[in-house]
Amino acid sequence: MKNPLLFICLFLIFSCDNSNPSTSLSSPKKDDLPTVDVAANLKTLNITLPKLKKPLANYVHTVRTGNLVYTAGKGSANPDGTLYTGKLGDDLTIEQGKEAARLAGIRLLASLQAELGNLSKVKRIVKVLGMVNATPDFTEHSQVINGFSDLMVEVFGERGKHARSAVGMNSLPKNLAVEIEMVVEVED
Repeated sequence: MKNPLLFICLFLIFSCDNSNPSTSLSSPKKDDLPTVDVAANLKTLNITLPKLKKPLANYVHTVRTGNLVYTAGKGSANPDGTLYTGKLGDDLTIEQGKEAARLAGIRLLASLQAELGNLSKVKRIVKVLGMVNATPDFTEHSQVINGFSDLMVEVFGERGKHARSAVGMNSLPKNLAVEIEMVVEVED
């Protein structure tokens, strides 16, 4: 063979075994994911989903199209309904930011519950956009949004693992610490 590098590349391509999911870089197929008792997980985590108020502007909490539910962005709010505010890198620590992201996740679960009637209809958390109210020099956005991602896995198990973007924002509405939106695959 004239080009040994080409031979090596072809050998590697054809010798890789992509049939073993444990060696795959992508997530398992949704049908391979174990079912979980979402209500029991919420109870174990001592989470009570809040009642969401009617949106104050011209939008809705969720939009369902086919078997996908798109959520409006939800900010971080304390259990008493007060907003969890502040700027990461200035007013808030990473741990406080993670708590804010977890609280935003609880509000998103409430909006899904209102849409579906039962969170056990969730097949998969597909995509998440986490926005962090941060100073320009703050760089730990992904650590903050881990508070949300960890909650989704605690509630839904493997079905809670998702693709994600974690980005910093100069500001968020009402000085929210975190705002998160997601796309969820649900049963028909």
